[in-house]
Amino acid sequence: MLNDTAERIVSGMRVTGRLHLGHFHGVIKNWLELQNSYECFFFAADWHGLTTHYENPKSIPEQAISMVADWLAAGINPNQAKIFIQSWVPEHAELHLLLSMIAPLPWLERVPSYKDQKTKLADKDLDTYGFLGYPVLQAADILLYKAHLVPVGEDQISHIELTREIARRFNHLYGQEVDFQTKALKAVEKLGKKNAALYQAFRKAFQEEGNKEALAMAEALLDQQKNLFLADRERLLGFISGTSKIILPEPQALLTKHAKLPGLDGQKMSKSYHNTILLGDAKEVIEQKIKTMPTDPARVRRTDPGTPEKCPVFALHQVYSDEATQDWVKKGCATAGIGCLECKGPLIKAIEAEQEPIRERALEYQKNPQVIYDILHDGAEAARESARKTMSEVKEVMGLDYLK
Repeated sequence: MLNDTAERIVSGMRVTGRLHLGHFHGVIKNWLELQNSYECFFFAADWHGLTTHYENPKSIPEQAISMVADWLAAGINPNQAKIFIQSWVPEHAELHLLLSMIAPLPWLERVPSYKDQKTKLADKDLDTYGFLGYPVLQAADILLYKAHLVPVGEDQISHIELTREIARRFNHLYGQEVDFQTKALKAVEKLGKKNAALYQAFRKAFQEEGNKEALAMAEALLDQQKNLFLADRERLLGFISGTSKIILPEPQALLTKHAKLPGLDGQKMSKSYHNTILLGDAKEVIEQKIKTMPTDPARVRRTDPGTPEKCPVFALHQVYSDEATQDWVKKGCATAGIGCLECKGPLIKAIEAEQEPIRERALEYQKNPQVIYDILHDGAEAARESARKTMSEVKEVMGLDYLK
């Protein structure tokens, strides 16, 4: 059974196939920490992959499986997190459809990444609802599991804010529960005498004086009640904010520190730029890629001094090397005391040391693909348990539960 009181994390990754080091340092390492402290739902977003690659859907299944294999090889644990394929939980599409009915068009057109991606992908025909509406699908991905936190970088905060706005609009339109006040007062009693008195004081301060600090303190108080069922927590939040029952709780963004990992050419590491080191790359491939990396253009000859800050190799050292090695690189480069190939040596060793165990585990999964499918089926079933509960509530409040 799912834990109704644990803080829940939901995060997905668009299906693109094998992972590269940018994915590993920017997303996976963060997931590895989160799975130890939260109830985590990690999914391969195959439907999101269709928003920009709808003309070639046949490649998506293979890419999804190979991507999940890399997750597992990197240490994502199916005993700690629910790992699944987005399309294997059809409730994602069902909630997306219902939310699309209430999402105002201007909300979608103002999403910063919408025009940005259209410009960057000008060679593709993206005048489709799927591309315009993908933030609604993303909102459904999150709200379906009533996520408390969603790990994102600063560039994705606008997507979480849109999700919050959609949840707020849904709750305003449909958040009417029979005997709501009676159920809310019973939930107050469950807080205990002291906490119930605090809650009521915060409620009075917010509703009579508009004290937003009191609202925040009430939310913090409820967060501390680890034995409070999620349904009661939602009622108490609605009771104080005046929205009746909160059907779809508003998630919070969990800002993550993304390691700035450049690609082999100094640009952002991306398959689109063909500048990646894949998690499954063999030792000799890694060595060849690093050895052919461009360095500071000022170092034409071995005796020319360079500026480490202008060199993409040094940017990788900042991720992989300890302070002593970085100091050696900076001094050696600036004084021409070391050559570029010498500089790259410790970096090759550090990347290979990180990669080797991951590569070996990935090979085991490749030999036994059924293991991956079994993990994904179990994860999808666990995810559907939560998703069905949410959809049951959503259809009830919308009056769409008339199928008997």
